[in-house]
Amino acid sequence: MEKINLDKYKNIKRRIEREFINLNPIQRGGVPPVESKKAIYEYWDGYSVCDYCGGRLDQVKTPSICEFLNDLSKFLDMDISRTTHGARESKFIVMHSLCKEGDYVILDENAHYTSYVAIERAKLNYAKVKNNGYSTYKIDPQNYKETIEKIEDEGGNIGLILLTHVDGNYGNLSDAEKVGKIAKKKGYPFLLNCAYTVGRMPVKGKKLKADFLACSGHKSMASSGPIGVLSMRDEFAEEILKTSKDYPVKEVEFLGCTSRGVPLISLMVSFPYVLERVKKWDEELKKTRYVVEELEKIGFKQIGIRPKEHDLIKFETPILDEIAQRDKRRGYFFYDELKKKGIGGITRGVTKEIKMSVYGLTWEQVNYVVDSIKDIVLNKI
Repeated sequence: MEKINLDKYKNIKRRIEREFINLNPIQRGGVPPVESKKAIYEYWDGYSVCDYCGGRLDQVKTPSICEFLNDLSKFLDMDISRTTHGARESKFIVMHSLCKEGDYVILDENAHYTSYVAIERAKLNYAKVKNNGYSTYKIDPQNYKETIEKIEDEGGNIGLILLTHVDGNYGNLSDAEKVGKIAKKKGYPFLLNCAYTVGRMPVKGKKLKADFLACSGHKSMASSGPIGVLSMRDEFAEEILKTSKDYPVKEVEFLGCTSRGVPLISLMVSFPYVLERVKKWDEELKKTRYVVEELEKIGFKQIGIRPKEHDLIKFETPILDEIAQRDKRRGYFFYDELKKKGIGGITRGVTKEIKMSVYGLTWEQVNYVVDSIKDIVLNKI
């Protein structure tokens, strides 16, 4: 066998959270508190949560996984919860359980790519509910009704209604309650993809008329991950949680057990922290709107619904692109200048548009970020 150089696997390090203010919106909601980082040391062995397992992860009492799942359901205003490996897996489980091959899933145009991949894997069809285009890309709930009726008129069988609560492109908060009411009136199950909302902001599933919530621990619930949550109403438990004929204790759709060990422990230990931080959502929105207001003064343009209703911000940045044409570093100048100021998380080489989030940062840090970006731009014009 050819010799393998193993040096590259030694001392793998990541500096961004220790040495930089990280603005990456996919990571801001997943930063765990100190308590979770400490717990990781106790549970970093692969099957560490299985010391006292009787065969089912959701029934483990030490650590109190069963109690945690019950508390999680209360927090989400749902009936039953299970952990998964991520929101994408939660979506697939619902599709695979409820839908028949060839059924249609009605979903919004802003949906994450994993919604489409899950549909494809489950051998389903889909129909898109269009957004209203540039520059807000808003999803009108009424368009769900029209799309549903179009598929019905064409003879298609609809198995599921899916809405992205907040999308990862524009950070738009959709009106889930209105879509949920349409789904209920039409008699179709309603799945809400909460990957960017549960854990960052208050979400009450039944109030939003959701039958299922697909959540992300590592994206928005201060967990190391990969881990997700599928929360559901009682009426769907029999179909979703059916057990194996040969191994009656094992739930088939979850392949017996899902995410365990460090991801699950970090999700549990972060839970009290998450419960407290969602109460501060109004303050997070103030920070976000402040960033938009200040950076638009120097030529940035916020894309998506106004005023911002979520911390993920997408900017068109023609001023950065203009500077890049004159700078020898081209599109990398902005990333380099931010790095000098101890700020990371902005995509390298991109200057026409950027995405960012200041979720969880202090006001002092937010002001530093805004002042730093202003300084970079104004000194380069």
